[in-house]
Amino acid sequence: MKYYLGIDNGGTVTKAALYTKEGKLVALEQELTEVDSPKSGFIERDMDKMKQANFKAVKSLIDKNNIDPAMIAGIACCGHGKGLYLVDSYGKPCRAGILSSDNRAWKYPVKWAKDGITEKVYEKTFQTVMACQPVALLAWLKDHESKTYSSIKWIFECKDYVRFFFTGSAYAEMTDYSGANLVNLRTKSYDKELLGLFGIDEVYNALPPLVSSTDQCGSVSLDAAKATGLIEGTPMFGGMFDIDACAVAVDVTNTDNICMIAGTWSINEYLSKTPVMDHKVAMNSISFIKDYYLIEESSATSAVNLEWFVKTLLPEMKEEAKKCGSNVYKEADKLVSNISANEVCPIYFPFIMASNVHPNAKAGFLGMNYNHSRAHMIKSVYEGVAFSHRYHYEKLKNSRNTPASCIRLAGGAANSNEWVQIFADIMNSRIEVVDIKETGTFGCAMNVAVALGDYKDYPEAAKATVKVRQIVEPVKANVELYNQRYEVYCKILTALDPVWLDLYNLK
Repeated sequence: MKYYLGIDNGGTVTKAALYTKEGKLVALEQELTEVDSPKSGFIERDMDKMKQANFKAVKSLIDKNNIDPAMIAGIACCGHGKGLYLVDSYGKPCRAGILSSDNRAWKYPVKWAKDGITEKVYEKTFQTVMACQPVALLAWLKDHESKTYSSIKWIFECKDYVRFFFTGSAYAEMTDYSGANLVNLRTKSYDKELLGLFGIDEVYNALPPLVSSTDQCGSVSLDAAKATGLIEGTPMFGGMFDIDACAVAVDVTNTDNICMIAGTWSINEYLSKTPVMDHKVAMNSISFIKDYYLIEESSATSAVNLEWFVKTLLPEMKEEAKKCGSNVYKEADKLVSNISANEVCPIYFPFIMASNVHPNAKAGFLGMNYNHSRAHMIKSVYEGVAFSHRYHYEKLKNSRNTPASCIRLAGGAANSNEWVQIFADIMNSRIEVVDIKETGTFGCAMNVAVALGDYKDYPEAAKATVKVRQIVEPVKANVELYNQRYEVYCKILTALDPVWLDLYNLK
């Protein structure tokens, strides 16, 4: 028996999972990764604690499940994109890691747009500039933490730092770095002139060598082997940006379908043979499949809003559900199922972490009245998250030459029948949910399988292992209702645009 080990580092949880060639989940373990917010808009994590969480997850996987580590043929990891993880010349963290939900550098993209820098960058990267991308964060560090900036040896994305502390080898896997305004998509290589446009060309030599997802990038070191129970020398491969891993896991391995991931981030994406170069979408990057681009629209505005709502406003409901052997999210689904589609709920803006409109937009409910209950507010969150996805989806649709066959949905929302139906109705599209519990680790496992030659490519791996477990069609009457509500949602956002900065400046 041969196993593939996938490791997924998300916003708050580190997961390690073993799979067979057939895609069967053998074992899964996870560890919480602490997140710190030292100031408003600052989202960080201790990089040493992150390392220990990864080691602990893998060790638990091996020990609790009596796994023979000799059966683990290879390892790949994925992680959140954007953000920033810096290492000095001693191989130690320069500072805390910065997550993709961080907004400290929001002023830099605004300034670059005014100065014409953004347009010059677009000619090289086919991307807008986001506050959470390494380029904006590095510019912020240069201005605010000069000592940290001068100590940088390696600039890592999340999963590339994970691979570094498992192997001691520094590499930059293309799916991540090409989506971070660090790579010239015309040449598919680094470009010192590009970094110069951001005013950070001093760190050009701190960019690790570029590799693909299936390239071997070192092997498990002796120290990592001692900490995890893995065998020293077990190969580690390039891995991929977590949104690419999810695309593999839901079999979006050709140009037919759109992948939506409703997790911390609202990820909306499809594959294309050519990049979209007319500003219709925010992001183009090099995909996990050779000669294809990943066309992406995204923001940190998705299912994390429900997680916040439950934690903040429903703590007693969570405890009661636990006592009854239930799950608070299942109880939320029950409440939502009792509200008919033609019953108007408040409009919710899912900007609890970030937004896809003004950089300072915040979350909120609008249209509350005395008759609205907790159930109405929960459904408002479901709808608001789906509206935010639609905001991106409309751009993707307008950038395609042919309509998508369907949407493949993954993430927290895919676990709720009520939420999946709302997605189908709001997008006016067939939704397909695949029978995969953990998309990130599964995509990584298929990465290993392809890298080892057990499948010739990702389409073959996905075809052999991915099964659709649920198909949901839109309800025509609901589509008409949601079109009206989405129009109001957009009108309100337009009206609020001049207000967000004033709200930000309140003391």
